[in-house]
Amino acid sequence: MKIQFNPDLDFQAEAVSAVVDLFEGQETCQTNFTVAALKATAQAGLYETDLGIGNHLRLLANLTRVQRRSGLAPSTALGALNFTVEMETGTGKTYVYLRGIFELHRRYGFTKFIIVVPSIAIKEGVYHPRGG
Repeated sequence: MKIQFNPDLDFQAEAVSAVVDLFEGQETCQTNFTVAALKATAQAGLYETDLGIGNHLRLLANLTRVQRRSGLAPSTALGALNFTVEMETGTGKTYVYLRGIFELHRRYGFTKFIIVVPSIAIKEGVYHPRGG
């Protein structure tokens, strides 16, 4: 028996879209070495804290839009800003997070990602995928 990979499954595309759409409105990063003297103002769409200057993302609005689209009850607050993609075993979670990383980089220029997995076996499965 040979396992064949299908990159065009609707439920996987929906999961990737759910992740990427959370950051709708994020300014695309053009370079890793941009230095600019920006004044944080509401007109510029920026906010300033002790940690630095950031974009005013509409995370709660984006989150509720994604939740409604998926048939989930919308959140009323952001909380700890921890987002998860929950899928059944064998449905392509590894593909979804790798494709999500690719799309986040392509659409928004994100370059740093942290992936947490519950076991060494799953981590090794990313290095040596089955069925290829």
